[in-house]
Amino acid sequence: MVSATPQVSIIFPVKNEGTNVKSTLDSLFSVNSHIPFEAIVVDDASTDGCCSFIDTYKHKVKLIRTKGIGAARARNLGAEHAKGKYLAFCDAHLEFEHLWLDRLIVPLEKRRTDAVSPAIAAIGDPNFIGYGMSLSSNLRIKWNKKKPGLFDTAIIPGGCFIISKKVFIKIGGFEKGFKTWGHEDVELSIRLWLFGYICSVLPEVRILHLFRKSHPYKVSNEEVSYNLLRMAYSHFNYERIEKCKKFITGVRPAIIEQQVKHDGVLRQRHKYIKKRKYDDDWYFSKFRIQF
Repeated sequence: MVSATPQVSIIFPVKNEGTNVKSTLDSLFSVNSHIPFEAIVVDDASTDGCCSFIDTYKHKVKLIRTKGIGAARARNLGAEHAKGKYLAFCDAHLEFEHLWLDRLIVPLEKRRTDAVSPAIAAIGDPNFIGYGMSLSSNLRIKWNKKKPGLFDTAIIPGGCFIISKKVFIKIGGFEKGFKTWGHEDVELSIRLWLFGYICSVLPEVRILHLFRKSHPYKVSNEEVSYNLLRMAYSHFNYERIEKCKKFITGVRPAIIEQQVKHDGVLRQRHKYIKKRKYDDDWYFSKFRIQF
């Protein structure tokens, strides 16, 4: 249901998605919902014409074009143009089920959580389904197993989750200093928890996600490493920062560290420490992450 006064703004960051953008929007507008929503596509300098159909698309979609600002800032730009009380961040390669929006918004409306994700299953692989995420001892993503009812998750998957716009603004949105891609959802989730907010999964709601083996655009190891170290300096104690440096390969960690510091991460660290309710020891202990 589309309305001039949307309750939810559904934001799709897009870069070289081919036919996925149209199939995702077709799915969005074909499922039943009683929630007024708007659809916002942020085309982050695609070169494959994947969003060219939107000008003549049968449904109203707000299209924002950029010159290439990266995944995190593209999401923030979509949020800046959003009119809804809630923001739904979704990948542009999804299939939705009936009333997914209606059901996900309930725990937010009841203030049982601050950010909520559905179960995420793989398109083409009926045997895979994940229920939010956690982290391994080397900070690799791993999927949670199903638990009954709404439950806490260390990481909300960036592929599909809903958060109140008020909370999103309070915490400062996605990390503005990140490069092209990498650790956006991890950093946001950690910041939410440390600032005293709750991230949850509602396993009874399921969407389908296309898991790809490679990116449709260039992602450099150096930029991913930069994002990792910027996240570490923003939130972790110095012992964990040193651990993160050891994960960096293909480029000297000292070079990345120098750049991260030059870009003001120590000022950001101080600001975050003043605002947070918990520290990183609490976070890793709560979710039994051996890091």
